[in-house]
Amino acid sequence: MNIQAAVAVGPGQPFALKALTLEAPRPDEVVVEIHAVGICHTDLVFRDAGVIAAPAVLGHEGAGVVVAVGADVTKVRAGDRVILTFRSCGHCHRCDGGDAAYCETMPMLNYAGMRPDGSTTLSDEGARVSSNFFGQSSFASHAITYERNLVKVPDGLPLELMCTLGCGVQTGAGGVMRSLKCEAGSSLLVTGGGPVGLSAVMGARLQGCGTVILVEPHARRRALALELGATHVIDPAEAGDVAAAVRAIRPQGVDYAFDTTGLPAVQSASLGALASKGVLGIVGVSAPGTPVPGDVNLLVTFGHTIKGIIEGDSDPDLFLPELMAHFAAGRLPVDRLVTTYAFADINDAIAAQHRGECVKAVLVTAR
Repeated sequence: MNIQAAVAVGPGQPFALKALTLEAPRPDEVVVEIHAVGICHTDLVFRDAGVIAAPAVLGHEGAGVVVAVGADVTKVRAGDRVILTFRSCGHCHRCDGGDAAYCETMPMLNYAGMRPDGSTTLSDEGARVSSNFFGQSSFASHAITYERNLVKVPDGLPLELMCTLGCGVQTGAGGVMRSLKCEAGSSLLVTGGGPVGLSAVMGARLQGCGTVILVEPHARRRALALELGATHVIDPAEAGDVAAAVRAIRPQGVDYAFDTTGLPAVQSASLGALASKGVLGIVGVSAPGTPVPGDVNLLVTFGHTIKGIIEGDSDPDLFLPELMAHFAAGRLPVDRLVTTYAFADINDAIAAQHRGECVKAVLVTAR
């Protein structure tokens, strides 16, 4: 099958639009026509770090319509509207326990750039193209994916918004709702007001948190956070000492902190803002080799917990329908985050996102 894709050609290089060949689906595979795909920071980290061999097709927040299924597929059929999310095996100890985000084969299934047998779903005039990123590689007009990756989307919900649930919104809202499990009336600090951080703010409102503080340098994002449920916002440049600024609002410190930045200094400040028995959840990707923040003696003294979080600790088959129901009821306004761009304008969309001109860039294909 001939498709169009945005191809990562090397670290730091713009994506190149190319015609590629997509294999026919194997018995356990599904072909989805991609109608929309979100741009996530993780896509750019993998491109620029060269983790997956170039040329490669990335993209892991796809949404679209099923066009073909393998003989063994029963969960979806042609014509179904679907979100594409991360891949898990479905039969390991973690998957069996509802912890799909911690599947024992997560790295191989999501980050290897190939099927487990070493083959790729994509080629360029016979030459190998790395694929299967998060079990989808959805920076393309069509993607091969798997039953475990797919969640059906009810009629009437726009795919250009629902695609964001596949990773960014799932990670932010899920981090607060599922991983930290913030109680009603509790206090939460969110560092970073990008798509994940603002999704955490929306998740905090759904949880009924009493105090929600966002630290973010962009004034427009701070203003949006207040509209989405934050009770306080902090400009880190103006505050200087972020921990002190948080304690000016909550002298005893916050019950929970949620870091989306991956910056060691920000993580250390978050720890400094925690109350006794407070929990710091980390989703931000840091440079390889970055040490865990904090002083172990203070960790022991104050009973703090540092928790790594992947995909909001989500079981997509359960959590994504919950998020879609919240959106349909007006309780999760992800539309406030999204700016759409034509698929061909992927590099312009990335630049606009870096400049802070949009919160969440979503690429849409012409149909």
